[in-house]
Amino acid sequence: MSSLSWRTAWTIARRDLSARFRGLRLLLVCLFLGVGAIAAIGTLTGSIERELAVRGRQILGGDIELRVWQRGLTDAEMAALKPLGEVSPGLRMQAIASKGDLTAPVALKAVASDWPLYGRLQLTDGRTVGAPPEGTAWIAKGTAARLGITVGDTLRIGGQKVTAGGILTADPEQLSEGFALGDVAIVPLDLPARAGLTAPGAMYRSAVRVKLADPARNPDTLADALEAKFPDAGFQVRTRENAAPSTERFVRRMGEFLVLVGLAALIIAGIGIGGGVSSYLEARRNSIATLKVLGATSGDIARIYLLQIGAAALAGSLAGLLAGVLVTPMLANALGTLLPVSTGFTVSLTALLTAAAYGLLVALVFAAPPLIRARGFPAMALMRARVSPLDANRRALVVPVGLGLAAIAALALVNAAQPMLTIGFLAGAAAMLALLALIGLAIRKVAARLPRPRGPMLRAGLANLHRPGAQTGALVTALGFGLSAFVLIAAVQTSLDANIRKTVPARAPDFFVLDVPQDGAGAFRDTVERTLPGAVTKIVPNLRGKILAYGPKGHMTRVASLGDDLPDGAWALRGERGLTYSVGVPEGSTVTDGKWWPEFYRGEPLVSLDEKFADAVGLEVGDYITIGVLGVERTARIAALRRIDWDTMGFNFVLVFSPNALADAPHHLAATIEVPPGTPTAKLLPRLARAFPSSSVIETGTLLRDARTLLDQMSTAILAAASVAVLAGLAVLLGAIAAARASRTYDNVILRVLGASRRQLLALQLAEYGLLALVLALVALAAGSAMAWAVIVKLFEFDWLPDWPRVLMVLGAGLVLVLAFALGGSLPLLRAKPARALREL
Repeated sequence: MSSLSWRTAWTIARRDLSARFRGLRLLLVCLFLGVGAIAAIGTLTGSIERELAVRGRQILGGDIELRVWQRGLTDAEMAALKPLGEVSPGLRMQAIASKGDLTAPVALKAVASDWPLYGRLQLTDGRTVGAPPEGTAWIAKGTAARLGITVGDTLRIGGQKVTAGGILTADPEQLSEGFALGDVAIVPLDLPARAGLTAPGAMYRSAVRVKLADPARNPDTLADALEAKFPDAGFQVRTRENAAPSTERFVRRMGEFLVLVGLAALIIAGIGIGGGVSSYLEARRNSIATLKVLGATSGDIARIYLLQIGAAALAGSLAGLLAGVLVTPMLANALGTLLPVSTGFTVSLTALLTAAAYGLLVALVFAAPPLIRARGFPAMALMRARVSPLDANRRALVVPVGLGLAAIAALALVNAAQPMLTIGFLAGAAAMLALLALIGLAIRKVAARLPRPRGPMLRAGLANLHRPGAQTGALVTALGFGLSAFVLIAAVQTSLDANIRKTVPARAPDFFVLDVPQDGAGAFRDTVERTLPGAVTKIVPNLRGKILAYGPKGHMTRVASLGDDLPDGAWALRGERGLTYSVGVPEGSTVTDGKWWPEFYRGEPLVSLDEKFADAVGLEVGDYITIGVLGVERTARIAALRRIDWDTMGFNFVLVFSPNALADAPHHLAATIEVPPGTPTAKLLPRLARAFPSSSVIETGTLLRDARTLLDQMSTAILAAASVAVLAGLAVLLGAIAAARASRTYDNVILRVLGASRRQLLALQLAEYGLLALVLALVALAAGSAMAWAVIVKLFEFDWLPDWPRVLMVLGAGLVLVLAFALGGSLPLLRAKPARALREL
């Protein structure tokens, strides 16, 4: 018989294929989960990135922005900006808004009359406005509610009277402004100076925006030129192309993580696809043999069943794509208050094609081995496959599997934000598959060589691990990946929880106060003591500065030369940092290397560094570090390294200087106030606002609750996404158990005929699966922990803080679940009627 045409092959395939894809449902479910996850991830992140790109000017408030702490731009810096286009200066700082005895912390934004350079501001009454008129402020809904203010009421900001001219619907520049301790309040540019909020040493930030006269000019090129012209000015330059770098970095990392989750789900699903296709072809063993007897060639068999499997794979992928598009608006609604994302239906053709390509390639790679195994054997070999299993033609697998794996790797790397992480993930997945394959082979070899036990059930259970047609390899792979997914989820969740507790601790000072005048420290303490007897007040110098260079003397590395390629853990090199000086070792710090300076030290300026930061950038005692403070460079020698207790929200500075290094720089003080439990604090804020109108008082209770809520939401979102991999693992596990059950029907029927009871058959299944699960538990613990470590430490740059007892409990629960699935999947075997089963076999 000559080879069938593709059309004829499709006719035969379509007639044999169930409309409900009976026998290929595991393939459908696995592809649905994996493709749907990647489609939703790609569509959502693509939508966010497009919004950031389109709205870059409005988010930033200009084409270029220069930020610098505790000073305005110099004449030379302003002269460099003016030829570029329209320049709009602005100020940002913390302040206190008050009305009578009611107070509220606000993130004060002082803007020039031409603000905003792009777009307009929307108020709750429908008005579209720009900068507020003299003596007027635009305030947020939260501030208005806390102070009981309506439009037209008078309030004080920094001690200055202003009129609430309108209530903001939202701040269009919120993403570029970053985190703030309070709701935004927008005031005219001159108000902070009149309120004394910009006095020398005050903690404020200048934000100068530029609207390019020629919009076609590349803002990034201009920004690079400005940084090269003023390399040590200490300012941060941003452009409309990276208007919200923190948001973009978060979106990239989250997107990378979610894509890896989707890939993990697809790889796990691939195992299920291989098992499902094997089971499907096993069920059609007689049909394949009959076709071969009638003259069908191996190519004909390949075409017929490749078309069937391809149709099922296409259906599963299309269903996954549809689900990904449908679920994106729900994800967008959940993130709409945090990220700029369209809440309607969004279709990203690139994301959908990428997801479909992943799904079809994975289906090809994992379906090829069983398909090639079936096509290459003669009819009689197929008839005897039950007792003489078919061996794979490994040479024939090289082309489809090799090309498929190469295409998957290439596609992953092309779309990778962090290629090395993706390479590590793919290498880890390949190593995991290889390890599990070796473990499966080792279990079969060892089981075959062990002495035969005397007990018939134990002997039969041991034989099940190595008998012809045993599903040991498939079960080892499915159990290994499934249990590893449980460990991964538990380790990620507990590490995230621990990082949240560490970042936002349960215990913290009740109040933070910024911009306490140096000459008012005594009066500040007295005010707190009179109002709240027994309260503990701690006051420290507070400055802002940027690390400009570090390293051994004569060979220092300039931070500007590093660009964005910063060492891992060197977060303190990014932007400006809080600085302080101290006579003694700060509370909560322990010197781990070097020696602290004496009380009345007057020699070379010294500094103490956090030991983790020092290790990240390769600094040692005796090296030097240069910082920029108010546009002036200051260099100090590293005298000591410290271990910092980050478990509280007290004053924890990465850099602590000797007093002679910074005391002459203009600066104010910062304070924390700890109140005895149960002490009412309502009177403190109004008194501090009246006595120190230029200071900012922040209550930590609300701040901690909001921070915990935000971080908990992020943790929940990460875990919800990662659960896709667990669902895929469960689907694969059920499929593997179902496949093993189908291949074991013959053996169980024979045992039933020979007199085995149902209890003995259940004991046999329990012993087999229990042995495999216990052996693989250790492998899963190691592999799942390694993957979780990579996610936590390398991707999100958090500390590795898993709760091992909880991880082990989850692994134990996974083992119980595996045994429950195994026993549940074995129940149909007990109901099989021997006569009917033998006829079908």
